[in-house]
Amino acid sequence: MIKLNIFFFTFLIFILNSCVSNQSSVRMNKKFYSSTGFALIYDENLYKNGILKKSIKNNEVKTMHAVLKFNTKIKIVNPENNKFIETKISKKATYPNLFNIVISQEIAKILDLDTNNPFVEVLEIKKNKTFIAKKSNMFDEEKRVAQTAPIDEIVVNNLSKANLTDKKSDINKNFFIIINDFYYSDSATNLKREIISKKTINNIFIEKINDAKYRLSVGPFKNFKSLKSVYISLNNLGFDDLNIYKK
Repeated sequence: MIKLNIFFFTFLIFILNSCVSNQSSVRMNKKFYSSTGFALIYDENLYKNGILKKSIKNNEVKTMHAVLKFNTKIKIVNPENNKFIETKISKKATYPNLFNIVISQEIAKILDLDTNNPFVEVLEIKKNKTFIAKKSNMFDEEKRVAQTAPIDEIVVNNLSKANLTDKKSDINKNFFIIINDFYYSDSATNLKREIISKKTINNIFIEKINDAKYRLSVGPFKNFKSLKSVYISLNNLGFDDLNIYKK
C-alpha cells in the first residue's frame, strides 16, 4: 500500500511538472505585438464627429488601441530622436486603419513628435523585454511550405544600444508601406500585377530580404499626406494589416 502511494505521488509530481513546463513553453512562444506607423493624436473633435467612439484626456498619458487589450504594457518610440515612453493601453477602441495607435497630446509632447508626420513604433513589452511579432498573412499555398521551413527566432530590440542618428539626415528619409511578405518571388509578382490592374498605384516594388522572404512594398513617400491616399486605396482592396517603415 505504501509503495502504491509513493508511485501515485511520483506520478502526480511528474504530471504537474509537465503542465508547468508546457505552460512555460506557451509563454515563451507567445509573439508580442509590434507595429510601425502613424499615431492618431487625439482631438476632441474626433470624438464629437464620430471618428472615435471613445475619448481620452489629452493632458494625461493616455492611449487607445484596436488590437491590444486594456492595461497591456507598451513602449511607444519616436524613431527620429529615439525618445520613448512606457505606458499601458488605456482603452480598446476602433479608429481608421491608417493609424497604428491613438495617443494623447501629452504623449506627443513627451516624444517630441512632428504633428504633420507622427511616425511611431509601438511595442508590446513583457518583463522588460521587447518581442517583435511576425506577420503571418501569406497565401494558403505558402503557409504549407512555410510550415516546413525553420522558424525565425524572436528578435529583441535594445534601444539603449541603438546608434543615435543626426536629425538632419533623417529629414531626407522616405516612408514606405509594406503590403506583404512572401516565401516565393512569383507570389509577390502575381499580387503586384493584380494590385496594379485594380488600382492606379505605380510605385510598387519587390525587395529580396533573403532567400526565403520577398517583400512587396509601395513607395517612397515624402510625408504622411502623400502616403495617405495610397494607404486608403490598399485598405479598400482588403489589405487591413499594413505596416509602414522609414528609410
